[in-house]
Amino acid sequence: MNILVTGANGQLGTELRNVSSGSKDHWIFSDVNELPGVETVSLDITNASAVEIICESEKVDLIINCAAYTNVDMAEDDPAMAELLNHTAVKNLSSVASKRKAALIHISTDYIFNGEAFAPIAEDAQPSPLGIYGATKYAGECAIQRSGCKAIILRTAWLYSPYGKNFVKTMRNLTSGRDNIKVVADQVGTPTYARDLAEFIAGIVAKRQISLTGTYNFTDEGVTSWYDFAVAICRMSGNVCDIRPCTSSEYPTKARRPHYSVLDKSRVKNVFGVSLPWWQDSLRKCIDRIETIERQ
Repeated sequence: MNILVTGANGQLGTELRNVSSGSKDHWIFSDVNELPGVETVSLDITNASAVEIICESEKVDLIINCAAYTNVDMAEDDPAMAELLNHTAVKNLSSVASKRKAALIHISTDYIFNGEAFAPIAEDAQPSPLGIYGATKYAGECAIQRSGCKAIILRTAWLYSPYGKNFVKTMRNLTSGRDNIKVVADQVGTPTYARDLAEFIAGIVAKRQISLTGTYNFTDEGVTSWYDFAVAICRMSGNVCDIRPCTSSEYPTKARRPHYSVLDKSRVKNVFGVSLPWWQDSLRKCIDRIETIERQ
């Protein structure tokens, strides 16, 4: 199978490189940005012709779209770019997949919901995004549905890894250099270790489960707040810092965040027959990896 990965130099794309290293399939890792020492095919997925050319030349059977505009606050100031990457580019990918009768695995987000739920959110809940990021990600989902291509949409949340910029790395740095910090405690969800999601996606490929199309929620197990997440990061990192809870109103941001975005993972577990790790266990693994990288 010929597999095109877009956004390959981001957190999830990098983890897909790692977990697919022994695969017998042909993986093509593409990105608009290059990283030193990392083999990357240059591809701008906002260019429909460029997407068609690479898919034709490489005889692509599956596209895994890890690319997105993910800066939630900057999206409010630059809605055109968020629309281009989260909607138009996805439309390009799904259109090519449909024409080629190829499959698409697309990563979406909990931010398509408004956070007013009081129980884990199922896949068929009505989307109601609070900001530009969530709205453009939902528009991308709709474009996939309209294209009619064979697609698996995976909604995830609070993604982190040893790579790039993320909450875990930020909190490790802050709690190692400050005596005290404040973190919001009234936003609740589930952290997701990018390695866990990458292994799940690689499993879909290896087991040839691409035909199990549809929309699925995928995060690690458990529920926590950003505050409790930060406390766990600090403790597991061996840092000493007074972390104080605060409300969202005390820490205003340009884009509103959902107060509750715990996703119901029953469907993905039942259909694919997988069990999901608890977020604390995965956090420990990630921090161990980060510390190993830092010692090298």
